[in-house]
Amino acid sequence: MVLMVVIDNTGSSPGRKGFKMAVSEDGQLKGSIGGGVMEQLLVEEARKMIARKDNRIIIRQQEHTPTAVKDSSGMICSGAQTIALFPLTSSLLREAEIILKCLSGRDTKGLIKYSASGISLQINDLQEHRYQSRILSDEHWELTEQIGFFDKLYIFGAGHVSLALSRICSVLDFDIELYDDRKELSTFIENDWVQTKQIVEYNKIEHLIQDEGNSYAVIISFSHHGDEIILEQLLKKKLRYLGMMGSKAKVRKIKSNLIAKGITEEKFNEVSAPIGIQINSQTPDEIAISIAAEIIGVRNGGEE
Repeated sequence: MVLMVVIDNTGSSPGRKGFKMAVSEDGQLKGSIGGGVMEQLLVEEARKMIARKDNRIIIRQQEHTPTAVKDSSGMICSGAQTIALFPLTSSLLREAEIILKCLSGRDTKGLIKYSASGISLQINDLQEHRYQSRILSDEHWELTEQIGFFDKLYIFGAGHVSLALSRICSVLDFDIELYDDRKELSTFIENDWVQTKQIVEYNKIEHLIQDEGNSYAVIISFSHHGDEIILEQLLKKKLRYLGMMGSKAKVRKIKSNLIAKGITEEKFNEVSAPIGIQINSQTPDEIAISIAAEIIGVRNGGEE
């Protein structure tokens, strides 16, 4: 088997740092490094490596411009990316087992290091961004990937939009916590997409939120009063994203009330309200998609 990993990218490259694709001996494919003719050609190269039992680690530079005279990918989307091809051997089994533990659990954290020397795991090492790359030459390069950390999504309000948002974000690698102040709510009981769910008093939720750079919070409670109580507490937190659902009139009213309590207009403007990107959404699923899209935009905006 050969594992292809995007170790660097620039511009509008379709493949981004950390994109991966596995090519097995029986021809099966898993994942993607950006698609298109570039991916097809590199899959063929990986298959040839398997056929001739070539265990060398190689890198391939791909230029996505029609004017490229060297390393042209055959694509015209602009930008560039560098892909490393790793033949996977039995010597990696131990590292693979530990990596799987990091990816599936909540207790082990570390860095995966991809380099010309191979793939290794550094337990408990931390770095600022999920992916960091350094390429000096074909022989001296590395990509490090932070694993074992999960973006945390706090949802306040367990109605129909909350249920749809939980389902969508569960496949986007979020660790989801759901809170509501209503007992016996059917959409709360039915929500099996979250890691934690709890009935709480909304005036006592500040302690539930981690003050970390990978925390996101969505306020979609049942009432105007509940939203305001929750928002006042969350504005004190350091969150990557904070959004509140509601009409423009409702948002103006809550803003006026909180400014009267001492919240600055600058601080309030950090809130995405009304929440979500504008797609004229109507149904709970459509509203949830607009919220998830906005959250993804914030999360991915800090990757480069």
